Amino acid sequence: MASLSLSTPQPRSSEHMQPQVALLQSMFDRGVAAVSPTVALPSRLPPPVEGRTYVLALGKAAASMAKVATEHMSGVIEGTILTRYEHGVPGWIVPSGFEHIEAGHPLPDAVGEDAAHRILAEVSALGPDDQLVMLISGGGSALLALPADGLTLADKIAVTRALLISGATIAEINCVRKHLSSIKGGRLAVAAHPARVVTIAISDIPGDDIRLIASGPTLADGTTLEQARHVLEKYAITAPDAVWAALSNDANETPDSRHPAFVQTIPPVICARASMALEAAGQFANASGYAPRYLGDAVEGNAIDVATIHAALALHYSGAGQRLVLLSGGETTVVVRNPDGRGGRNTEYLLALALALDGHPAFWAMACDTDGIDGTEDHAGAIIGPDTLIRAKALGLDPAAMLRENRSYDLFAALGDLIVTGPTRTNVNDFRAILVDPPGSRV
Repeated sequence: MASLSLSTPQPRSSEHMQPQVALLQSMFDRGVAAVSPTVALPSRLPPPVEGRTYVLALGKAAASMAKVATEHMSGVIEGTILTRYEHGVPGWIVPSGFEHIEAGHPLPDAVGEDAAHRILAEVSALGPDDQLVMLISGGGSALLALPADGLTLADKIAVTRALLISGATIAEINCVRKHLSSIKGGRLAVAAHPARVVTIAISDIPGDDIRLIASGPTLADGTTLEQARHVLEKYAITAPDAVWAALSNDANETPDSRHPAFVQTIPPVICARASMALEAAGQFANASGYAPRYLGDAVEGNAIDVATIHAALALHYSGAGQRLVLLSGGETTVVVRNPDGRGGRNTEYLLALALALDGHPAFWAMACDTDGIDGTEDHAGAIIGPDTLIRAKALGLDPAAMLRENRSYDLFAALGDLIVTGPTRTNVNDFRAILVDPPGSRV
């Protein structure tokens, strides 16, 4: 796992901020380590079967999950690793019998489409004595791109791009993706039938509905074509005609639990989730003199709205005169108002939080994506303190205007307060921590 580092900082107005920054960094490190495949996966791996074992590792954590699987599973195994560009495991030599593929994310590309065709063919060749071991993590929906009949990859890219900037939740986005796919929403398990299917996941989904992780290629779906159409209507998505036609075609309804592929199957398992990262961070904070308070591991909603609520909670807790840390996970959303803006949901949350707290001396905060990428830039998130707004204005920046213009990345880059980790090779979504440290507070 890459080590955490701040970008080159501008001079701060107070050296008192440094211990809080160091604590937040350490909390994030502990949280990410707790959900690493190295820690979470080994005990969940299945025993060998009489026939072939085909491992499909899919998502941003695919390479690290596959590495653990090849080190701990017995018997002869083969498979495919499909992950995001630059998300391989440095220095790891992929074993014979495995194909390592890096493809597009968050928008699908032709490499992912080609890989999906080959994966579907491999899985379809499995027999009743064989098993498919599906190792899934967030990011798999974009990576495993196989459009439904009548659709092109360009159609899927267009609707995905529109959904990603609309403010739709990940559950809503994946509902649409499943019904525009020939491989997601349980269809890969149907192709594998009658082979044994084992699904093990690292959850990046608020609420940990395993059917939504990577759009559930091996799990019976619980959504419908009608719901997918409603998502596009709700967010006024302008989609190609072929997309609307596909969502009106009953042949694109996803298989449900009555299909033979899902009868008497091994129950799917989530081996790592957001609550595990938050608990590990909270334990470290508690040992450092900050009592943890958990605001939930499945927080959703607009990043600015969530920040406003969290600021109010932080101000409330500060009245107790006690050192605390407010921890939360989940996945907020951003409405893109400026197509040229740069940022992500975590930096947008932090800028809104800084504005709401207005330089209050009791608060420091961090918000990062546990996969190491917040949005589409090179950062995991950022950090704020009591002097964030003062330092920004001293550089001639207008924090409120930059929030309106989706330019949170630019502000934190100018301050040197971006957090850059590189790919962490795990993914349980957002990690947010607000230190409450009132002057004269007690431990």
